[in-house]
Amino acid sequence: MNRRDINAPDAPAPAGAYTQAVEVSGVTRTLYVSGQVPAGLDGKVPDDLASQCRLAWANVEAQLRAAGMSLDNIVKIVTILPDHASLGESRKVRMDVLGDRKPASTLIVGGLASPAWKIEIEVIACA
Repeated sequence: MNRRDINAPDAPAPAGAYTQAVEVSGVTRTLYVSGQVPAGLDGKVPDDLASQCRLAWANVEAQLRAAGMSLDNIVKIVTILPDHASLGESRKVRMDVLGDRKPASTLIVGGLASPAWKIEIEVIACA
């Protein structure tokens, strides 16, 4: 897979640790990962936001591994948070997980299917 991050010079720069557009070529596989929620194998959901963020990202990584991919293959992320107050902690954990990786990204602030969830993360990955 060849990847090219694009931040058009005649459009606003990214407001955070992401890329405005990602072009991929030479792709042989594309993986669409459904929204991963902060539930463990036992169905338990941690109480605090940071733990929920880490668990949701761990679930994303598990899906990637099952497809023979890693965080390096992610080209697009959609993060869903219940409120703006969750944004700072979510970004901190995301930066810890992703490091220098900057896929294209969308943030949605809205309701989640369970009131216990404080985050949901969906990704698209290519190999």
